[in-house]
Amino acid sequence: MSSIALDAALADIDTVFNGFASPTETGCGRCHLPEETAYLRTPYTRVPADVLRMYVFEVPDHFDDHAAAMRRLLPQAAHAMADGTLDSVGWGAHGLVRVDWRAWPAQQGAAIDAFVKAWWREVLATPEPPYPVADVFETCAAVARTVTPFLDVWGRGPVADSHLVACADTWLYDLLSDYSPFAWWDNDGEDAGVAGLRAWLSGEGAARLRDLAEHDLALRAELLTVPYEERFDRLD
Repeated sequence: MSSIALDAALADIDTVFNGFASPTETGCGRCHLPEETAYLRTPYTRVPADVLRMYVFEVPDHFDDHAAAMRRLLPQAAHAMADGTLDSVGWGAHGLVRVDWRAWPAQQGAAIDAFVKAWWREVLATPEPPYPVADVFETCAAVARTVTPFLDVWGRGPVADSHLVACADTWLYDLLSDYSPFAWWDNDGEDAGVAGLRAWLSGEGAARLRDLAEHDLALRAELLTVPYEERFDRLD
């Protein structure tokens, strides 16, 4: 996937995080081979795709400096997220979810924020993106610790509407049972994110689903405002 905004965001990531490394990284001696850990200590070297995926989704306590490792991996990881080659999207908690990147220098935080927003907009405009749209939404929202900017830019049109229908069907399965639809949101913003998604989906989302003649989905979305014990009776 490529667009002017996404290309610019990736170029900024490349520039801002160019040359980063985790110089004293020893990694996990049980899980990581010495030659794999060496990539984290060495800037300006391309990381093999399988090693990149492993480290991007690795738990923080397997690093001496998880934040430094993520800075080292970010340029290559961002490109892989955009082009669909970071296969684990949707199957694990992304490393950016587990670091406090907003506390990093302003230029670094701004580059990450711009990237996830540009990636999400590009996914919404792509008929068949490389990852399920709900997985990209969760990744972006978990990284940003908010659903708001990603719901706010969900425009109308055949492609975006098709993605809305698919995501609503996926999310409502859990939301109607008062469960979180997010499998890998691994920080303290999840509860607010779930609440924000419920509010949007039961209001604007439901109205848009009715406009699309998705009446069953619209009804299910509207039932999110009804007490739990009454919801399923109304579906009969």
